Amino acid sequence: MTLQRLARLAWPAVPGDAVLVVPLGATEQHGPHLPIGTDTAVAEALADRLASARPDVLVAPALAYGSSGEHADFAGTLSIGQAGFELVVTELVRSADRFAGTVLVSAHGGNAVPLARTVDTLSAEGRRVLAWSPRPLPGGDAHAGRTETSLMLALAPSDVAIDAAERGDPRPLAELAASLRSGGVRSVSPNGVLGDPQGASAAEGHRLLDGFAADLIAAVSAWMA
Repeated sequence: MTLQRLARLAWPAVPGDAVLVVPLGATEQHGPHLPIGTDTAVAEALADRLASARPDVLVAPALAYGSSGEHADFAGTLSIGQAGFELVVTELVRSADRFAGTVLVSAHGGNAVPLARTVDTLSAEGRRVLAWSPRPLPGGDAHAGRTETSLMLALAPSDVAIDAAERGDPRPLAELAASLRSGGVRSVSPNGVLGDPQGASAAEGHRLLDGFAADLIAAVSAWMA
């Protein structure tokens, strides 16, 4: 099935009956071994999987900036904050009224709260919108650990500096939440890792991508029905 990308089309070729899928990522540190664009790469990959499975889906360019203030102490992190993210995504979806609906695929946990508010606003306006994020994994780590390292080994292995991978704070996110809100990631993990990359593999990354993509495709199919 041909993957359709909005950015590659001239306007007369844009199908008005398509569902627009917008990958939502972030530009933030992911430890000493993963690229700053990790979340965006994952969101784009999952949006592509959805478009490959459904001919009625058109993939928009990714929004590579999100709410990443907790990572501000690390070089390279660029954040537009919760209010900025909410405003940008709200206006973006409002501008997509010519499409049959909009699916927002977010791969950054920091986007969750403003994204939920965005969907509430847009739904109240009568717009057809779905927000989806990968499900939390049992025993999974929060940031730049085994899960994201495996995903990036599957998606862009040349971008992973696996020899630089280090263990960070392995505690569950719920235990870290108060410290993260008050002092940011560096207050609990000087290297920026929340978890442990040890044991990550491309094979595991491909399995994770398959599972996430299946969940996304099922969610969109149910929403469209």
